[in-house]
Amino acid sequence: EVQLVESGGGLVQAGGSLRLSCAASGFTFDDYAIGWFRQAPGKEREGVSCFSSRSGLTYYTDSVKGRFTISRDNAKNTVSLQMNSLKFEDTAVYYCATDFATFRASRCSMYSGAYDYWGQGTQVTVSS
Repeated sequence: EVQLVESGGGLVQAGGSLRLSCAASGFTFDDYAIGWFRQAPGKEREGVSCFSSRSGLTYYTDSVKGRFTISRDNAKNTVSLQMNSLKFEDTAVYYCATDFATFRASRCSMYSGAYDYWGQGTQVTVSS
């Protein structure tokens, strides 16, 4: 059974940092792209960052470039999102997901509809 479990969310003041982690199981983790998404109340889910399974390609949405860093540890089946200089508008539920169409591919998508399996999400709240 494919499982993705996020952790690391919480309440932080603007300007602070959080590190989210996503632990994966039930599939060959290093063969597939992983993405981080977020959804704020009343808004659509948006792609935050993704990491391909080959070639180490990463992408970020413009609003987080220079502040967030995605990394993956294939030995531990985890992907992390280091979030620095947090802003009030980063407040959302953050999800990790995996895209089974990216088997050993040097690509990843920022489109939520491309992803097949999702974690339950972790709440990030940034106070202004």
